Amino acid sequence: MKTNTVFKRAHNQWLARLGACAIGSDIGSEPYWAEALAVSRTTVRAVLATLAGKGILAHDGRRKVLLRRPVPTDLYPGLETEQLGAIVEKRFMKWILDGDCKPGQQINGLELARQFGVSTSAIRDYLNRFSQFGLLERRRNGSWAFKGFTSEFAEELFEVREMFELRSAQRFVALASDDPAWGALGRIKQEHLVLLDEAESRFADFSELDERFHRLINDASRNRFIVNFYDLISMIFHYHYQWNKRDEKQRNIAAMREHLIYIDGLQSRDRARATESCRAHMTTARATLMSSIGELGRKP
Repeated sequence: MKTNTVFKRAHNQWLARLGACAIGSDIGSEPYWAEALAVSRTTVRAVLATLAGKGILAHDGRRKVLLRRPVPTDLYPGLETEQLGAIVEKRFMKWILDGDCKPGQQINGLELARQFGVSTSAIRDYLNRFSQFGLLERRRNGSWAFKGFTSEFAEELFEVREMFELRSAQRFVALASDDPAWGALGRIKQEHLVLLDEAESRFADFSELDERFHRLINDASRNRFIVNFYDLISMIFHYHYQWNKRDEKQRNIAAMREHLIYIDGLQSRDRARATESCRAHMTTARATLMSSIGELGRKP
């Protein structure tokens, strides 16, 4: 089951990256894709065979040639490409936001399992994971309490985030000019421009775009520890600050504009410029998070 999930996720990620390749071009070697997707060569060969069977790719000797661009029906459904833990995490985050969960609120694992349509063990494993960071507390009656994030916890975590993001941004500008990440960055830039133009009515859509943008940058690190750490980053920086609804539209619009400056810094492929734009955005992100925690701390 795990292997099948890895295969389907690699398949979909590969299709997304092919959008930056020209029809008739050589898409690269098996070792290249194994490193780019962080999977084994066995998985790479399985995906290659599937894409060839769909008429997307063709083998020309040792070259793999792109025959056509992928279409949405080529993709596996999202739920089939996610591990159970990722599914639980997304539903848990949505539950927190929709329910306006606050620090100190009790969490019933059995009720969540019923609501999410997963086993109680899946919920328990997920809650145990974050209890290790001091974010949740197990109660004697078997329930959990959400403790929230202290300013000290946030400061420590942000210090790590900033180091990782700066390193990832520097790795990003060093990517080869034909790396699919550049095409993905260009598409994300266009999404920012469209969303900024429609921000008056769609400002709440920024959270998902924000998460994809920073994940793309961190993926460029090609470092499994940075990539895995980003799950915790997502938990805090892309959900927690949303609890502070005050000035949400203005904050999101300002963040979109900062992202565009950041993207321009990356696209310049100048290490110093990319580093400067990254640091500027991290400074704002830190202030936003700390302000949010301060607001929550003042609420009864």
